[in-house]
Amino acid sequence: MTYQLHYWPSIPGRGEFVRLALEAAGASYVDVARGDEQRGMGVPAMQRLLAGPDLARPPFACPFLVDGKRVIGQTAAILLYLGPRLDLVAKSEADRLWTHQIQLTIADAVVEAHDTHHPVGSGLYYEDQKKEALRRAEDFRKARLPKFMGWFETVLERNTRNDRAAIPHLVGGRLSYADLSLFQLVDGLRYAFPKATGRVLKKAPRVAALHAGVAGHRKLAAYFASERRLAFNEEGIFRRYRELDA
Repeated sequence: MTYQLHYWPSIPGRGEFVRLALEAAGASYVDVARGDEQRGMGVPAMQRLLAGPDLARPPFACPFLVDGKRVIGQTAAILLYLGPRLDLVAKSEADRLWTHQIQLTIADAVVEAHDTHHPVGSGLYYEDQKKEALRRAEDFRKARLPKFMGWFETVLERNTRNDRAAIPHLVGGRLSYADLSLFQLVDGLRYAFPKATGRVLKKAPRVAALHAGVAGHRKLAAYFASERRLAFNEEGIFRRYRELDA
């Protein structure tokens, strides 16, 4: 069955975390909001599901995934659902819970990265909260970013399956959806905060190695070179404002 992924068509955003899992697994999926409206797709199709009265359990926002009669919202929940179906999570309950815990921590980091440029309100322009953004970004660069990356580095270091591995993994000895999401987090941070992220990654060599390893994944390398991979821009979660990166 073909999965239906619903997310805004012009930004990678949170939808990209799901998209990476689908692409890495070679899964059949449709990016609904990027489809042809004449064929019943596009943003209107996504909004009909979000705002329509037919779903007893409607998603709060995109991204959400449709798989037959199932509609799953929230990035971490989508990946929890897809992980075993795409063979991107270990079989044991302990490993699945640990992978989910890591994913939730990645989600926390994503929120904090977003809030550097929108610390007061998402409905306001960046220019309306620039003073607050400068303060929030400074704390993120100096305190939160090193703490998050230090924790991911510790997780990689304590995973004994990485002792002789060419490419480190967060859980066990093979690729998981958490690895893909950490890649996307680092990629976004390198775009938004190239100076600060570069400094932090020098102290987190395993995180840097994981990022490089995922970038070279055969199926993902083809995806990254395609038009399907959306570039970061100043409409998404990770935005580059030079004054926020010191």
